Amino acid sequence: MTLVQNTDDTTHMTATRPPLLDVRGLSVTLPTGPSDSVHAVKDVRLTLAVGERVGIVGESGSGKSVTGRAIAGLLPGSPRVKVDGSIRFDGTEMIGAPPRTWDAIRRSRVSMIFQDPLSFLNPTMRVGRQIREGCRRIVGEPRGGTEKVYHYMTLAGLNDVETVARKYPFELSGGMRQRVLIAIALAKQPEIIIADEPTTALDVTVQRLVLETLDRSVSELGTSLIMITHDLAVVAKLCERVYVMYAGRVVEHGLTKDVFTNPAEDYTRGLLRSVRSLTDDSDDLVGLSSPTTGRIG
Repeated sequence: MTLVQNTDDTTHMTATRPPLLDVRGLSVTLPTGPSDSVHAVKDVRLTLAVGERVGIVGESGSGKSVTGRAIAGLLPGSPRVKVDGSIRFDGTEMIGAPPRTWDAIRRSRVSMIFQDPLSFLNPTMRVGRQIREGCRRIVGEPRGGTEKVYHYMTLAGLNDVETVARKYPFELSGGMRQRVLIAIALAKQPEIIIADEPTTALDVTVQRLVLETLDRSVSELGTSLIMITHDLAVVAKLCERVYVMYAGRVVEHGLTKDVFTNPAEDYTRGLLRSVRSLTDDSDDLVGLSSPTTGRIG
């Protein structure tokens, strides 16, 4: 397959500074039954510079979430889950790395924000304690002090932090729970945040507020961001570069403004046409064409 690129994804790196994250030939096979499996991700190439923001877009089932979880080392630990290729984090190869190496990376250098907070927040633990658990260990303050917890809650857009910190997840709204996840992610002062559809379950107004929170907080901390979403408008607003995925492969990537204004792939053009404007009152459905750059699958 010939990969369509609006720009080489390494041109933004300096000659002397390698990318913070360098993914090459990433392939993931997942079990679908007792003896069946699916090649969910195929030969993905992706880079991320220090402080950069990139988006991964595509239809549901295109492999974008599996890619994100593979990068974070969060795929199920099963002999039938096969991950091949290379994931180099700050020059360290993570494919085949022992669990303690992955744990060290996730503990303080890479955070992930998921789309369903209730599935990832501890229902029996007050949210302040959960944010405290996420704080990076420092001398004399192994889990982060109260003021530090309040700082990250405020940074994540939460108000009345003393009251919110004493609440359990089920006592909060969906938007507040998502902000708690953002606060937990920020509390580790990570170098990379991977946000997997972080606003899917929220209404439009709350989505905007959560995205503004994420935008502001990663800018303040200088954190690199991988935004995984089907919402092209989110990527257009937040990300400098974008990767378009189809059937487990990256079929086009480049600067976001270039890909969105002059896409090289019919599939990308279909994705862009599927975004309805406020003035579009037609009943027509936009079909998506398979990529034309080579065999997919």
